[in-house]
Amino acid sequence: MTSASADEPVLVVGLGNPGPRYVANRHNVGFLVVDELAARVGGRFKAHKGGAEVLECRLGGRRAVLAKPRSFMNVSGGPVVGTARFYKVDPADVVVVHDELDLPFPTVRLKLGGGENGHNGLRSISKSLGTRDYLRVRFGIGRPPGRMDPADFVLRDFSATERKELALSVDHCADATEALVGKGLEAAQNLFHAR
Repeated sequence: MTSASADEPVLVVGLGNPGPRYVANRHNVGFLVVDELAARVGGRFKAHKGGAEVLECRLGGRRAVLAKPRSFMNVSGGPVVGTARFYKVDPADVVVVHDELDLPFPTVRLKLGGGENGHNGLRSISKSLGTRDYLRVRFGIGRPPGRMDPADFVLRDFSATERKELALSVDHCADATEALVGKGLEAAQNLFHAR
């Protein structure tokens, strides 16, 4: 996060797949988190020419644009770059909220840059932005059971047990995202990584 003034926007992108078939999938947890942030500010998403649903608001005291790409996850880089360019947001001020197989449910971790760990949404964004140096809010969904293909696992709904905790976990992840935007990476990590 650059040491920008409160008037320079940050772009907070929730990753997911559009359409009713995918709404409750593990892969759509990024959408759930930005929907929670939108509910907190009392705003509604609207279609934008950048290829995403967007909501302009203030988050953590900063000007922010919440976004949900209208494309499928694997090609979300185009809408992310289109929206970032329109709002003149540098990659260092892009925050991507996504599901993470390598973290147990419902762990939340914040980081800058790094690899994509086989996540096609992140791969598309890194390629389109021309860098991996953007902020990530990682929501742990755990590894698939047995020999289940990870691609099948992420496109399944959360289990009944997970659903009991999901609303609280999404709320916690939204808190972490807001802290990241308002306080910066290190301060937000100190607050949320100890849990």
